[in-house]
Amino acid sequence: MIPSSTLERVIDRFRQVEAELSSGTAGNSFVKLSKEHAELAPIVGAAESYRATQKQLDETEAMLDDPEMRAMAEEERATLKARLTEQEQDLKLKLLPKDAADNSSAIVEIRAGTGGDEAALFAADLLGMYQRYCQLQGWKTEIMDKSESDLGGIKDATLEVNGTGVYAKLKFESGVHRVQRVPVTEAGGRIHTSAATVAVLPEAEDVDVVINDKDLRIDVYRAQGAGGQHVNKTESAVRITHLPTGIAVAQQTEKSQHKNKAHAMKLLKAKLYEMERARVDSARAGARKSMVGSGDRSERIRTYNFPQGRVTDHRINLTLYKLDRIISGDDLGEIVDALVTADQAERLAELEAGN
Repeated sequence: MIPSSTLERVIDRFRQVEAELSSGTAGNSFVKLSKEHAELAPIVGAAESYRATQKQLDETEAMLDDPEMRAMAEEERATLKARLTEQEQDLKLKLLPKDAADNSSAIVEIRAGTGGDEAALFAADLLGMYQRYCQLQGWKTEIMDKSESDLGGIKDATLEVNGTGVYAKLKFESGVHRVQRVPVTEAGGRIHTSAATVAVLPEAEDVDVVINDKDLRIDVYRAQGAGGQHVNKTESAVRITHLPTGIAVAQQTEKSQHKNKAHAMKLLKAKLYEMERARVDSARAGARKSMVGSGDRSERIRTYNFPQGRVTDHRINLTLYKLDRIISGDDLGEIVDALVTADQAERLAELEAGN
């Protein structure tokens, strides 16, 4: 059973937030309170349903002493107990401590790793996979930056994904993705192993990160691209360096220097936000190490084996023999959902064990 005091605290806080919002608060306070209200609303709704079912169950059990009502009461009690168990599990999941960035949009960075041209081709496959998956989720995507290789692959790419709850689903994609297949450049038909790295950053809002102009060095230069394109004729590329941390970001995809600067600032904010989140997490005593992973891009998380048509996620020992539909993005959701479920189950077990 979920303690009544726990539910009371959540409901009381929800009412307090509603009162503050209706009092006419503005600015950053309004933004933060609105976000908290959106997060608490489904929990409060689930808590009220749970309490209503519990009340019905108590009333039904009170009728068991009436011989004329016992048979009907026993049948109703069985139904209510099953419903209460489902609602309790759902409520426990909703009460789990949430990553503050889970509801955020995200920025996905993909870089070709070991494997030369084949790694670049695989990185392009991953980019297409995420674009298709995001489309199926109803999220909006935009390529912020992309550097192509000679054979049509990509050396690196940055994809912005806008939508509610994007980071909650995509955050477990961070890490090393490994591919095993016969490269198009291999005449002997030998299977090669190549890799690409993925880093998923929560997109920071203005209330999350404050950057002082004096801390920035902004350089403009001619972008690198195929001969004859505009990128070689105008200084449209932008590199921004955050002097206190040394973090540097560069954007050159757009023809407009202004647009490239906007993209670069967005990426810089995301990197600074993630750096601060990592610092807080590492400073937290007894920080949990999830079996699903920490988001470290050096961790090998998944293998795509083309000869056997299988994809294996090593963190949860999940193997699916539907590589074509996963790499196309159509069935990537099966892996994403399994990772989210595994993380929830692990955190729930820790909570129930008192950790």
